[in-house]
Amino acid sequence: MYTVKSEIYSETNYQTECSADGHIVSKFRFRYPGARNDNAKATVDNDGDLEVQRPRRGTIELEHSDATELKLVGLQVWRGALLLADYVFHQREELASKTLMELGAGVGLTSIAAAMHNGGQVYCTDVNLGSILQLMRSNVQRNAQLLRGQVAVLEYDFLASKSKLSPELLAAIDASDVIMAADVIYEDTLTDAFVAVMEHIFARGQQSGRPKCIFVAMEKRYVFTLEDCDSVAPMWEHFLRQTAHKPWLMEQLPLDFPQYFEYERCPQLILMRITCR
Repeated sequence: MYTVKSEIYSETNYQTECSADGHIVSKFRFRYPGARNDNAKATVDNDGDLEVQRPRRGTIELEHSDATELKLVGLQVWRGALLLADYVFHQREELASKTLMELGAGVGLTSIAAAMHNGGQVYCTDVNLGSILQLMRSNVQRNAQLLRGQVAVLEYDFLASKSKLSPELLAAIDASDVIMAADVIYEDTLTDAFVAVMEHIFARGQQSGRPKCIFVAMEKRYVFTLEDCDSVAPMWEHFLRQTAHKPWLMEQLPLDFPQYFEYERCPQLILMRITCR
């Protein structure tokens, strides 16, 4: 069986331990945002000694897998989720009054990060393969002491027809102001389904008079092909083709906001803000 593994595990020591059911538990370290922490300016005390403001630090503990087959990649943690977690930390004041929904949330890192600063509602969704919803709920409970807001775990299967979506999920979509997704663009069929999901969400927002804003984080993965005689990022390019004629405003955001989580912020990372014109 062909397996894939997130690169972040080999780049950063997350102090992993084995869980009873064959998963691992990792500690994803972060520093709390704030003016003092972000600037980290040195001051002098009454004796003239240098006094450095130390950032306040914390840890999100997650149970997850370290390698899976492709259809179960949501059981791992990928770099895009950490980038998106950085962004929701950075935008904490703007998002504080919003209702948030994460699509393809995997083991829940970004949703948990969002609920740390959002005192309202965060919906954490994914397809229920490999008991991932149960794992999400366990991870939310594991980090309950960090959370200001409520996190509700719901199933959202991109491949399900709109008529099969639960009334609870539809109500959550209608109630949400901001939609987030990280690393959900890695296979053509799922990418097409994700584009259809975005289209459905925008349509419901227009019907209800509650417009949606969607943030998508991903890592462009380059491969060399003989056909192109060059290195290309086929999944990213497929996503651009599928959205090229949509009535959407797609903005690639600069990644110049602070990094709060520990990971390598590589040049291939992308963060998009998508709205309906």
